[in-house]
Amino acid sequence: MERKLVGEILQATTMSTDPDISLSSYDEDQGSKLIRKVKEAPFVPIGMAGFAAIVAYGLYKLKSRGNTKMSVHLIHMRVAAQGFVVGAMTIGMGYSMYREYWAKPKP
Repeated sequence: MERKLVGEILQATTMSTDPDISLSSYDEDQGSKLIRKVKEAPFVPIGMAGFAAIVAYGLYKLKSRGNTKMSVHLIHMRVAAQGFVVGAMTIGMGYSMYREYWAKPKP
């Protein structure tokens, strides 16, 4: 009885070796996966690029900040970068909702 139960548990936990099962997410290379993800959510890379641009601009302006304290300069750059990312996410969500509910072809 106990041996049969252990066998059933092992059989349930082992992966299938059926060659007909295709795992498409594992068949992709990095480039095609990135392209697919960008097509699904185009505003994510825009938000990331904007964040990187604002951080680069903040680092460039770090030396010529004048009398502004370092902490105030860093807070302003952080708020600008976060604002850009949140804006890109909001526009992306609106775009996704538009595609899903209004631009979807009628069956």
